[in-house]
Amino acid sequence: MLGYLKIVEKRIKEAQKNGEFDDLPGHGSPLKYEEDRHIPEDLRLAHKILKNANCLPPEIEEKKEIRQMEDMLANIPDEKEKYKLIKKINYKIMRLNMMGKKSPLVEEKQLYYQKLVERLERK
Repeated sequence: MLGYLKIVEKRIKEAQKNGEFDDLPGHGSPLKYEEDRHIPEDLRLAHKILKNANCLPPEIEEKKEIRQMEDMLANIPDEKEKYKLIKKINYKIMRLNMMGKKSPLVEEKQLYYQKLVERLERK
């Protein structure tokens, strides 16, 4: 193995001398490191492919939908419509919390109708 590394090192130094690395894309700018140390090594390629395709894990997708529905809630004037939307949000939260193994940071608390109405009235 050491002989192989010496050959590689020699060829890299020759290429540097000849200026073969001078016009590479991104020359002179900092490298962008992707934070994937927390991902098991055998899953990194699949994770990168999904990330490049803008695919989110189902838990994150569900959280995103919940946030969007909560934002809509503030703009609904009718109390009955608010109640219906709160029920839908609580259902989505229940589904999210039942999705299996997850971080406690992902777990959501359900909305309570009266507390929410009071908070929205204060705004």
